[in-house]
Amino acid sequence: MTSQPVRPVADLFSADGRLKAIPRRPARREALLAHLATTLFEADRTYREPEVNEALRAVHEDFPALRRHLVIGGFLSRTKDGSDYRRPYRPDTPGDTAPAVA
Repeated sequence: MTSQPVRPVADLFSADGRLKAIPRRPARREALLAHLATTLFEADRTYREPEVNEALRAVHEDFPALRRHLVIGGFLSRTKDGSDYRRPYRPDTPGDTAPAVA
């Protein structure tokens, strides 16, 4: 099995900092979600749904899809009623940070 070189997450963004598209490939999408979670949301802080929407809308118009992917992927947790979100601390993320997008 030949592994493809890992492209930087920055390749997914246009010069103005907006996401060009949500990747379809699971590994690429997961890298993007990890980046968004660590750059847009502080660990162990509670966010109201409008705050999450505003942060995600700043990078892509399909913020509901991004929010859903973040929750399903475990990058954000959500209360049962969907009103509060948190980014759990993930010890598997080195330094719990991702590289900044230029």
